[in-house]
Amino acid sequence: MDTHGSTSGRAGRDGDGGAVPAGPRRTERVPGRQGDPPQDQVPGAGAGAGAGAANPSVELTVSQRTYLAAEAGPQDLHAILTVAVRGLPDTAAGPVGAHPGPHPGPHSGPRSGPGSGLAEVLVVDCSASMNHPERKMHAARQAAVAALRALPDGTPFAVVRGTQFAATVYPPSGPMRPASARARAEATRAVYAMQPTGGTCVGNWLDLAGTLLAEQAAPIPHVLMLTDGKNEHDDHNPLAGVLDTWEGRFLCDAWGIGRDWDARVLIDVTRRLHGSADAVHEESELPAAYTALVADLLARPLPELEIRVTPSPGATLRWLRQTFPHELALPQRQMGTAVAFTTRAWGNQVRRFQLCLTVDPAGRALDEDLQAAAVAVALPAGPERYGRAAQVALPPAVACEVRWTADPVLAAAENEEDEHFEKYRRLGETAAQAAEAFRLDRDDEVLRLLGVAVALAHELGAQRQLAELQRIVEIRDPAAGHVVLRKGVTADAFEHLVTASTHTTHGPTTDGLPPGAVPVVPVAGLVDCAQCRAPMPSNARFCPKCRHPHVPGAGAR
Repeated sequence: MDTHGSTSGRAGRDGDGGAVPAGPRRTERVPGRQGDPPQDQVPGAGAGAGAGAANPSVELTVSQRTYLAAEAGPQDLHAILTVAVRGLPDTAAGPVGAHPGPHPGPHSGPRSGPGSGLAEVLVVDCSASMNHPERKMHAARQAAVAALRALPDGTPFAVVRGTQFAATVYPPSGPMRPASARARAEATRAVYAMQPTGGTCVGNWLDLAGTLLAEQAAPIPHVLMLTDGKNEHDDHNPLAGVLDTWEGRFLCDAWGIGRDWDARVLIDVTRRLHGSADAVHEESELPAAYTALVADLLARPLPELEIRVTPSPGATLRWLRQTFPHELALPQRQMGTAVAFTTRAWGNQVRRFQLCLTVDPAGRALDEDLQAAAVAVALPAGPERYGRAAQVALPPAVACEVRWTADPVLAAAENEEDEHFEKYRRLGETAAQAAEAFRLDRDDEVLRLLGVAVALAHELGAQRQLAELQRIVEIRDPAAGHVVLRKGVTADAFEHLVTASTHTTHGPTTDGLPPGAVPVVPVAGLVDCAQCRAPMPSNARFCPKCRHPHVPGAGAR
């Protein structure tokens, strides 16, 4: 037996019955070459994959290191779960399980079928700092309007103005309105009328958004939040309590803009509300980013899947978390002896999860495959709620296994996929520590931590993180972590790095390259602005600090 591998429907034994159904053993490799689909998209399963095809299906595989040292006593057993959804219909056919939406008005945006399944609240930071410089507020308005235009007719939506308070600017009264030509035009006027003033209380913003969404029956309730600052008025409505209230009840993607936003706030929000944290370097990038994000949401017609973990006797569930395409905490509930973890808004895509169990060798035989837990994927509600979701073919349960051994070589073997995500976790922690050291002016500690981050990112082939690191340091030797801090680095560069570190890659099975073999792909070289001397990418048309014009590519170093 291998020390680790991928299993799909494998049988296991725990000595007390409860073996899962047997099935083939395999290792799935997904292409990762340039020009292939994004790594979280299932190859060959595009938006129209379900048209004229078989019913949509879900696949579940487990990869793990099964050998543990019996003499070490109780210890942690890790496994990587890969869930792939294939064959979902295109969005024109309507979402799986969506309730029929209202009849659309005159068309000025994308048409949907029987309702898009999405309910959208746009939260726009309108604190006074959004006017410094004014282009931030201009970009925020443009991005909100771009998102409105991307909503299919019939999609319930609202726009919230966020300061230390929260107010619905559209609709002016009553519940969320279905998207139509008239509604979009009215909302656009309301968006352009918003003026920056006051402070920031993210808790108030999300509380109002949650209240609006709670009045809707949409399968995919979503908030798109933008902020340029820190949560300075948190005492008005503490964010921690708001997240406790609304966790698992809607999705939230949060974006940073400008130079003073706090990545920690975005990450706290999105990890609890099952979304993604991101940011733009240039304000002009935001409208296109919003349009792409709404398009991605509309390509996810399956509202929910549950991962149910049932520990066997002698095993205790510690945690399950999403590790790809970005890191997330998962809402959970107890179901008898099983624990159900909710995952939201699926399209034709792959996601990966890290499972941790504590297992005890007491009374267990050596060198036998013993079932530590059964893992299953299920719909969290019956067909009466999800309608066509009943057509989704679910996979058989699979086993997480342990084999107790007295062989120290077998016990010391590592699971490369598990180690891959552990390195990403360390990369994120190191980036956060470097940002904190920079805030405290601990220059030596900053440089040391950035060197560790570069070495980890290089080993992982984490190109996005390397790109952000190269805005902060000159990389002399990536494998050794030899770096030199660039002059004029500002705090927002670290916020971009911390946010980027929540995004991961699929893992070693998709790269086709051994660890450390991925070369550093530099971002555009940095140059000094001719006006203010601040460092800037050589391909920028304007200095991000003073907006002085620049010829792209000139003077790269």
